[in-house]
Amino acid sequence: MRLRHCLFAAPALTLTLLLSGCSYFLPTKRHLPVPIPPPSVQTLSPEDLVKLVDQRWDALNTLTVTAQITAHNKTNDYPSFRCNIVMQKPKMLRVLGRFFGVKAFDMASDGHNFTLVIPQKNLAIKGPDTATDKSGTDWENLRPDFFRDAIYIRGLAPDDEYMVTSDSETVADPAKKHLYLEPEYVLNVMRHKNGQEIQPLRTVTFHRDDMLPYDQYVYNNDGVLETQVFYSNYATFSAGKYPSKIVIKRPREGIEFDLAVEQVHQMANSELPAGEFDVPIPEGFTVKNLK
Repeated sequence: MRLRHCLFAAPALTLTLLLSGCSYFLPTKRHLPVPIPPPSVQTLSPEDLVKLVDQRWDALNTLTVTAQITAHNKTNDYPSFRCNIVMQKPKMLRVLGRFFGVKAFDMASDGHNFTLVIPQKNLAIKGPDTATDKSGTDWENLRPDFFRDAIYIRGLAPDDEYMVTSDSETVADPAKKHLYLEPEYVLNVMRHKNGQEIQPLRTVTFHRDDMLPYDQYVYNNDGVLETQVFYSNYATFSAGKYPSKIVIKRPREGIEFDLAVEQVHQMANSELPAGEFDVPIPEGFTVKNLK
């Protein structure tokens, strides 16, 4: 009898709890965080976005960047070194890396051909900027093109075509446990290949709260992704707003360069001495010529 009494009592107890407003057996709702949009969102037509990119590029003649660089590949984390990067339009570049004051490498390009000197190996590498030959190590495969692409968003060429799409990204802030909404414009730059086929050159993502670039994907002459660049932590330098962190990834080579930017100087109308972009090869160094 006692067991039968308990079986009959269970439905009665449940009914009593429900009628009394008890929530033990009621379904509950989980409130998901709502992404917080930026205080202001700018709207530009595709033509105005391209005009903005071109205006920034046209205002630049010479750019110098001082940064700490750390490199990684699939198996190694290399020690960080101090780096000075100098660029002069249209394509002249000098990148000098030092480790505790000692020159680690020195690379320069006149826009057509480059020279890379690695003193620790008594080695110099020369070739066209478009050289596809590879050497034995990551450092021997440094090339001027991806540094040029990374340190500034260049304007569009007359024969470039473009398309702009709008998108939005949800970004999590673990510290504040908030989600933030980032409205974006994605600029796709393309060019006709062989008169008909459209080939991607690069895509650049701009956040619409400040219209600054936050990533860039660069493709090679075969339309294959070659370089990924990520810009963040924008700060005000003498050159204006510039990312204090730049990450350059080379997916095909499996190497990544992290730049912690310390100084940025931009000049509109000055020319650097021609020797700024010459790297002398010391006597006795082995010279590799690439194609």
